[in-house]
Amino acid sequence: MTILYRYAEAKGYDVSASADLSGYPDADQVQDYAQPAMAWAVAENIIQGMEDGTLKPAGNASRAQIATILMRFCEDVAQ
Repeated sequence: MTILYRYAEAKGYDVSASADLSGYPDADQVQDYAQPAMAWAVAENIIQGMEDGTLKPAGNASRAQIATILMRFCEDVAQ
């Protein structure tokens, strides 16, 4: 998310949206530098969390998950 967030910022897209991550049980595992990017991605509905309600910030994403993230970014942010 940090890479996508920084890309959006560099392209001049609005990255001011921010969601409260406290509803995710593993929100405290998001590194400090990645907090703004993760909060932005959740606010923009780029990511919604895993089926178990977690973000899994240190986990691996499947190819399908990455494709969904990029599709949402292209359709909703990069206009």
